[in-house]
Amino acid sequence: MAPDLADAPRLGELRARQAAPYTGSADADVRAVENEVAGQASWTRRHVVLRDADGVIRAWAHAHDRAAGRAVIGIEVDRTLATGLQEQVAAWCYAWLAEVGGEFAQLRGTGSTQLDAGAFAGDDVLRGWLSAAGFDHVRTWWQMTRPVEPHEGEPGAFPVPHEGVVVRRVAQHDNGMPVAEDLNAVYQVLETAFTDHFNSYQEYFTEFVQRLREDPGHRWDHWWLAFADVPSVPGGEPVPVGALVGSESGPDASGSMGTYIDYIGALAEARGRGVATGLLYAVIADAAARGRRRVGLEVDADSPTGAEALYSKLGWRTAYVTESWHRDITVEG
Repeated sequence: MAPDLADAPRLGELRARQAAPYTGSADADVRAVENEVAGQASWTRRHVVLRDADGVIRAWAHAHDRAAGRAVIGIEVDRTLATGLQEQVAAWCYAWLAEVGGEFAQLRGTGSTQLDAGAFAGDDVLRGWLSAAGFDHVRTWWQMTRPVEPHEGEPGAFPVPHEGVVVRRVAQHDNGMPVAEDLNAVYQVLETAFTDHFNSYQEYFTEFVQRLREDPGHRWDHWWLAFADVPSVPGGEPVPVGALVGSESGPDASGSMGTYIDYIGALAEARGRGVATGLLYAVIADAAARGRRRVGLEVDADSPTGAEALYSKLGWRTAYVTESWHRDITVEG
């Protein structure tokens, strides 16, 4: 049975309890769950919940049709259930998710798809369920956060970008919507910058924009571009070489909102010119100006680029660690 809007608080509770031992927070983001179940994000998702004899939801399985050949899945199971029952419920959920992933693939006309599941490092129970369901641990991610001080929002708090580099927000029309040229530039820069990254795949422009707009924290004025001149073309117009997509993250224990960096990328030919640093400075300053106290991001712990060194240098620290688990399935017929 699929959940409805009235189930969001219980689903948020299940998700928060599963995460709390690793994130340190038991706060449920009900707003995000409502969006997944009955908001814009529900349009590309499938859900099922399992209830006990009293009608209480004990498990929730969900699948997101992310792109052709990619389905992001997850389960939350009530850990107060008997161990054997938890295992049975988890096995059923992963079998259902494999069927849904196959249906996504058929609708897209592809012969196979990748099921992409997440787990917290140290959650050996969930990791065991994933392994039993045929998933392999393929990547580790550091979830990093940086405190923001009020003075960092003042003019001159950070160095100006390198010579020839300009960082600015994506331009907006008077109605608050982004200018198409800038929006396309963000997409093109990120698609190009991530081509050689782990598990890279093509996501069409419309899918990219729609997926990010589904986030309750989506804000167009949290999108940034970096431009640089081209040394081989003296006097030429600066071109887009870096992009950052940010969003508003929910309140922490003190009630303070935060900023989250969903994506940051720089073209290979611009690396070494301070493009990423300039974008990060801009976002920190913006967060401070908004009265926020933290900026979060995710970094690939296995990446050969050494991006974590830059983040650590600028004040980010690892709050907790997550993992990606994958399983490839083939669609029959």
